[in-house]
Amino acid sequence: MSARSLRVTKCPEVHSRSNRGVVSALDYDPTSTPHLEVVPAPGRSFIFSIVTDPSIQPGEMGFSMPQRKWAMLSVGQEVGVRPYTFDKSRAYITQVTLEVDYFTKKNNANDEFNSDQMAEEFQNQFGHLALTLGQSLAFGYSDKKLLQVAVKEIFCTDIQSLKSGKALKPHSSESGIFLPNSAVIFEKMEGSLLKLTGKSKGKVERQSIINPDWDFTKMGIGGLGNEFNAIFRRAFASRVFPPEIMEDLGCKHVKGILLYGPPGTGKTLMARQIGKMLNAREPKIVNGPEILDKYVGESEANIRKLFQEAEDDEKRLGVNSGLHIIIFDEIDAICKTRGSVAGNTGVNDTVVNQLLSKIDGVDQLNNILVIGMTNRKDMIDEALLRPGRLEVQVEIGLPKENGRLEILNIHTGTMRKNEKLSSDVDLTELATITKNFSGAEIEGLVRAAQSCALNRLVKASSKVEIDSEAAEKMCVTRADFLHALENDVKPAFGSSQDTLDAMCSRGVILWGPEVQGVLDDAKLLVQQAASDDGSPLVSILIEGAPNSGKTALAATLAKNSGFPFIKICSPEDMVGYTESAKCLRIKKVFDDAYRSSMSCVLVDNIERLLDYGPIGPRYSNLTLQALLVLLKKLPPPGKRLLIIATTSRKEVLDEMEMITAFTDVLHIPNLHRGDQLMTVIEQARILDADGARRIEHQLRERRANIGVKKLLDLLDMIKQTSATARADKLLVKLEMEGLIEMRE
Repeated sequence: MSARSLRVTKCPEVHSRSNRGVVSALDYDPTSTPHLEVVPAPGRSFIFSIVTDPSIQPGEMGFSMPQRKWAMLSVGQEVGVRPYTFDKSRAYITQVTLEVDYFTKKNNANDEFNSDQMAEEFQNQFGHLALTLGQSLAFGYSDKKLLQVAVKEIFCTDIQSLKSGKALKPHSSESGIFLPNSAVIFEKMEGSLLKLTGKSKGKVERQSIINPDWDFTKMGIGGLGNEFNAIFRRAFASRVFPPEIMEDLGCKHVKGILLYGPPGTGKTLMARQIGKMLNAREPKIVNGPEILDKYVGESEANIRKLFQEAEDDEKRLGVNSGLHIIIFDEIDAICKTRGSVAGNTGVNDTVVNQLLSKIDGVDQLNNILVIGMTNRKDMIDEALLRPGRLEVQVEIGLPKENGRLEILNIHTGTMRKNEKLSSDVDLTELATITKNFSGAEIEGLVRAAQSCALNRLVKASSKVEIDSEAAEKMCVTRADFLHALENDVKPAFGSSQDTLDAMCSRGVILWGPEVQGVLDDAKLLVQQAASDDGSPLVSILIEGAPNSGKTALAATLAKNSGFPFIKICSPEDMVGYTESAKCLRIKKVFDDAYRSSMSCVLVDNIERLLDYGPIGPRYSNLTLQALLVLLKKLPPPGKRLLIIATTSRKEVLDEMEMITAFTDVLHIPNLHRGDQLMTVIEQARILDADGARRIEHQLRERRANIGVKKLLDLLDMIKQTSATARADKLLVKLEMEGLIEMRE
C-alpha cells in the first residue's frame, strides 16, 4: 500500500495507555498492516503499532499525549503515513532496557515498585508492540500510579535462528517488535524518586565505597588493628558489594558504630581515618554540646538538619545513594539516659528521641553511618545501643606492647627519616617500659623527649640564646626519653607509684619463718593471677593485728607483681564521702582496672572503708554490698585482675560473710619472741654493739606481742635520743606499753 496523508487527532481515552496509533478500519487493517511509519517532516520518521476505533474518522490518526510529545506532533497536523515492515533478521526484541518515573512529578510517594512484577505486567500489556529508541510510553502498572517509560536500549535477534536452535548473539538495534517473552530491565530516570526492587532492576554504575587512593598500611593508627578489622567486618563489608546482592540477602547495612574507652586511646583518630578511607561525602563532625540550643525545638531541629542531605539522596537515588557519615564526638553529652537529667525542660530526652527516630525510626535511612565516641558508655541511653542503631560497639582500650611499638614508630618516623633520633634509642625497650600508656600519652612522651633535647641547646644567661651550630647536630637520645618518663609524662591508668613507695618505704623485714611463709603463699597467688590458666580473678586477704605490717606487705606484693595497672582503694582518699559517693569511687577504681589487660587493685584497711565501728556495732551496708559484688565480679574476657585487701578485723568480715569472697586468706602475726624483736632491731641499726648486747640479754626468753610497724615506729623515736641511752629507753618503752612481759 502506498503512502498517504492523515490528520493528527487526539487518541480516544480507551486507547490512551495502549501506546499504539489509532486509525479508522476504513484506512488500515491491523491484521494485515500492524505497524505504520509516520513522517511528520522530511528526514524525520517514527514507527507506531496501530489499533482501530470507530470514533476515529477516515483520514485521521489518533495519538496519545506521550506519543505526540515524542514525535513532536500537533493536533490537526497533516503527516505522511505508510505501512512499515520490519526486517525479520533484526525484527524481534530479546531484551529492552526502559527508564521509568512517575508520570506526573506531583507523585513523589515512597512506594516500592517490584521490577519483576513490572516486567511481567509490561509483557502482558505490550506484546507485539513496535518500540524505538527514545520512545515515550504510558505504563499503567497494577493499582500503582501511572508511570512514564522511555526506551533506553534495544537488543534484537532473528526469530528463525531461535526456532532452529542456532541463535545468534543479540545485537543493538534502533527499533524492533516487543514479544511477550522479551526480557525487560527497568532503570530509574535521572532525578526520579521512584524506588525499584527485584532482579529486573538495572545495575547502576556505582563508585567503590573504599577510596581507591587509600593505603591501609599508612593509616597512622597504632595498636588498633584488631579493632579496625572488627569495625570493617561489621560496618563496611556489606557496603562493598552491589546493592542487588544485599537485596537478595535481605541484608540491611549497619547504621551506627560506638567507639568507647579511656581518654587518649585513639577514638577520634579512628573516626577520622574511617572518614578518609571511605569514598563518601565529607563526614559531618559534631561535638555533642554544639547540638544543644537555648530555644525550644532548636536542638531537635539541629539533629534533623544533620540527616537532611541523606534523606534527600535516599529519595532521589534509593539504594544507589552515596554514604553519609555523621560523627558525634562526646555523644554522651546529648544522649544521656532519658529521665536522668534533672530539671523540667526535657530537652535532653527529646533530643535523644529525635536521634533515635532518625537513625532507625519509621522512615529509616539506609545511606547513613553514625559514629559516636564517648568515655562514658554507661551514661548513654540503652535504646541507642540496640541493633539497628549504634549496634557495633568497639572498645578502644589501652594499647598492648606491640601496639605501643607501632605508635612509637609512627610518632618518631619523621625524626628517624631526618636522622634526628639517636642510635641509642631502642623503641622496643620504650614500648616495654611504657605500660598502660595511651596513644596520646605516648605522643606526649615523644614531645617531652624532644623538649628535653631542645632544652640542651638553650644557653642560660641574661638573654635566651640558642646554639644554632649544635642545633644542626641535635638528636633525641635515650636519656631524653627516660627523663621524660621520670618527670614529665605519667600514665593516667598506670600504677600509683608514689603512694606504693610511701606504703612500703621501710620494706618487708623477714623477722621469722612466719613472714617468709606468707610471702611464699602470696607469690604463688600472684603467679596464679598472672597465669593464663584458671580463673582471671584472684583475690587475697591479708589479715592480722593492727600495726603488724599488712599494708607494707600488700604494697610490696603489688609493686613486685609486674602488673602494669596498680590502683589503691584506701579510706584515706574517701574522707567525708557519703555512702553513695564512696560506692561510686570504689566502682570507678575497679572499672579503670578492667581497662588494662593485667590489673592489681589494693584495698587497704577494708573495715574502715565499710565505716565499721565497734560501738554498736555500726557499718555501711551499701558499701558492703558494693564491695561484695566487685570482689566476686570477673573481669571482661582477656583481662586478669588481682585484688589484695588488708584488714585488722577478720572476725568482723567473717560475720559480714565477706571472707568467702576471697581466694585465700593470709595471716600476719605479731612478733611474740625476743629473738624476733632482735632481728628487727638489728636491721634498724640504731644501737651500738654494747646496747645491742644489753637489749638481747634483756629480751632473751621473754614473751612479746608487738606489731612490726609499731616496733619500727618506736625505733624511729628512740633514734632521736643519744646513742648511749637508746637501749635503756627502748626497753622502758616496751615494758611501759605492755609490749613485752615484765620480769618478776
